[in-house]
Amino acid sequence: MFQDTDIGAITTGGPFGYPPPSKYDKLISLAKEVPPASTVVVHPCDETSLRGPCEAAELGIITPILVGPAEKITAVARQHGIDISRYQLVDAPHSEAAATNAVQLIHEGKGELLMKGSLHTDELMRAVTSGTTGLRTARRISHVFIMDVPTYADTLFITDAAINIFPDLEAKRDIVQNAIDLFTQIGLGTPRVGILSAVETVTPKIPSTIDAAALCKMADRGQITGGILDGPLAFDNAISPQAAEIKGIKSAVAGHAQILVVPDLEAGNMLAKNLTFLSNADAAGIVLGARVPIVLTSRADSVRSRMASCGVAVLYAHARRTNAPLPAA
Repeated sequence: MFQDTDIGAITTGGPFGYPPPSKYDKLISLAKEVPPASTVVVHPCDETSLRGPCEAAELGIITPILVGPAEKITAVARQHGIDISRYQLVDAPHSEAAATNAVQLIHEGKGELLMKGSLHTDELMRAVTSGTTGLRTARRISHVFIMDVPTYADTLFITDAAINIFPDLEAKRDIVQNAIDLFTQIGLGTPRVGILSAVETVTPKIPSTIDAAALCKMADRGQITGGILDGPLAFDNAISPQAAEIKGIKSAVAGHAQILVVPDLEAGNMLAKNLTFLSNADAAGIVLGARVPIVLTSRADSVRSRMASCGVAVLYAHARRTNAPLPAA
């Protein structure tokens, strides 16, 4: 198998049994066709978090601005043979300062994207969500996993599995809309959105079924736009035509969902990790609802997942260049 550092394998496939081009490869190829996005990389102080944006830059997807302790970043680059000489390096003494400085660079119009480096997600999101200096808009901030599941025909979005722990109906409305906007603006068409619960019938004993029904009615009334919604749906009914047929569920979404909206963070996190570790799925991640898209990467991500995260964010940023940005909070 190729090592994660083999960039050529990302878009061309390769020898030694490397898998054929995937759904991610198509997104990465699309991202290469649009101008690279200026990307503020926050505290890239280990090999993975530094190599990822540099590889994306080599593919022509992003132009990184590296923010963090200059001596430490330079030392990591030297140790692992990563050439950062072409990229702007903004010195910041520690991770908290790096997050604050990165957000300020966005305010100054110097970046279209944020990318998490080796700092904790909480540190980055504190700077993003600050009431005075952050990047909040009138839209609730939420996370989307963009999953490439080998056994499923469509690219599968799962939301929210990383930001909103127990979202209420109003928050779920924004979570759904954020995912729909991403899906449509990166060129995937009109999404089929399954609102998940444990069962497919509405029952007061399971509050998520009531939220699901309400979200579908909100879509009927134009409070959610751009997608086709159905719910509540159990997971099997959402992704398996056979399961939906057995249950007698007839809709455009059942059995063919492309966006899965989970009841809460715990359910979404477990679902995404189950697909990753039991179905060999790749999981790219992006945060939406802020003034700019935010790329969340993990040290466990494959090179393909890291490039897909960048590619999706770049496509979304490119679409937003010609559309009105979200209103500030």
